[in-house]
Parts: sequence; structure tokens; C-alpha cells
Amino acid sequence: MSEEERKKRKETLDEIILRLTCERGAGKTICPSEVARAFRPENWQQLMGEVRVRAVKLAHAGEITIYRKGKPADPDDFKGIYRLGRPEIG
Repeated sequence: MSEEERKKRKETLDEIILRLTCERGAGKTICPSEVARAFRPENWQQLMGEVRVRAVKLAHAGEITIYRKGKPADPDDFKGIYRLGRPEIG
């Protein structure tokens, strides 16, 4: 999907998480605030709770990995600052 098409059709938080983690590539991570800002540049802070909920759902589905201090974290038991990335292969 081109950038222009993406602007016409608002992406969901799930789609943004998947797109940004794919764009960043294997072995790299994104900050959840990048997702919130991509979805809504103004007042993005209000979305941080929902980004976390969506990230947990995607992690359970095996679509992404939640990282805490550079290591994969349990989606049901992590606190504090976290990052999102593609699942590790192997």
C-alpha cells in the first residue's frame, strides 16, 4: 500500500504496529510511542494504553515480540518501558 493510499484509509493500531516493525527490520525494535504518533500525531499520549493492549494481542498471536531491557518479555507479565519488534526466528 502506498503512502497516499494509507493516508486515504486510516490504518488500525494493529496495522501500524505490524508495518513499523516490518519497516524497522529483523533484530530492530520500535517504541510504542512511534505507533501512537503515527496513528494520531496530536494527543498521542492518550493512546499509549491502547497501544499496549494491541501489542499484547499481537504478541499472543506470534506476530510481534515485546522486548524489555533488550530481551523478549512475557506479554502477560511485563512492566515499565518496553519496545516492539519482529519475532525471533529459530
